[in-house]
Amino acid sequence: MSLKVALNAFRSSPLVSWKSTGRLQQTIANCVEKTGTALHTGKTTTVKIWPEFAGAGRYFDFNSNSIPASIDFAAKESPLCTTLCEDGRSVRTVEHLLSALEATGVDNCRIEIDCSDDDEDDRCAEVPIFDGSAREWVEAIEQVGLTVTTDRSGNNCEKLAPFLNEPVHVRMNDSFIAAFPSPEVHISYGIDFRLVPAIGCQWFSSIPLNDSFYAKEIAPSRTFCIYEEVEQMRKAGLIKGGSAENAIVCRRNAKEGKKKTKGNSATRGWLNPPLNFPDEPCRHKVLDLIGDLALFARNGSQGLPVAHIVVYK
Repeated sequence: MSLKVALNAFRSSPLVSWKSTGRLQQTIANCVEKTGTALHTGKTTTVKIWPEFAGAGRYFDFNSNSIPASIDFAAKESPLCTTLCEDGRSVRTVEHLLSALEATGVDNCRIEIDCSDDDEDDRCAEVPIFDGSAREWVEAIEQVGLTVTTDRSGNNCEKLAPFLNEPVHVRMNDSFIAAFPSPEVHISYGIDFRLVPAIGCQWFSSIPLNDSFYAKEIAPSRTFCIYEEVEQMRKAGLIKGGSAENAIVCRRNAKEGKKKTKGNSATRGWLNPPLNFPDEPCRHKVLDLIGDLALFARNGSQGLPVAHIVVYK
């Protein structure tokens, strides 16, 4: 399902009203700096997240070029990641970072990206993958803390959020995303990997979704892949920086039997257990969804619609 199609269904709908959350816009209290390997390019990248004025929103900055973290700049085609583009420049794999920023309440910030590897192509950048989750981003944000920010005139700005008034849905083939009016943000997500017994059919729900729940139950969930598909992805020029250190990997058909590991009981088919949660793949899909819905934000507002969001794919 196209990210842009799904989000535009919400944004363009007259059923969405932007209302006050009762809170003021925030930014980070100090600079966050982290360096790591990019998943698809395999390059070493440094990200610095700087405080920003209220109303500025979240935006990427590399080589003195700015790309807003907005659905208006989301690439139509971006295999295995979310990419933002403007004027021939792009930033890839933004979803984990944006997910952490949205969930922790960083409404405004400048995200500076620097690729330390020598590279003739200075028109593309990629956010590092770390362990494949949003845990390191959340921990870094919590370490510096948040502060109420003002606009350039010194005025506080209230934080708005998109409230859903009536149900809305988008469907494509056997996938769908639907949203229903709710006084709080809830997400219910289902995945069906019936040909991969290690994953199978999973459902996960957040009741409700807040920063504490996100940090404990969603942020540590890592990206996952199917072992038999790795070579195909690499031939397509993807996951050059992928490894068992930044993803959980499973076989499509596991015949080895159950392997007992510490923490999470028995796992079948996973090549690098243990899992952080029995339903970690499904939780990671929720993490990605929050990062994509963060693109719905504008001028320092909340991106996540105040609704019960139900997704199946």
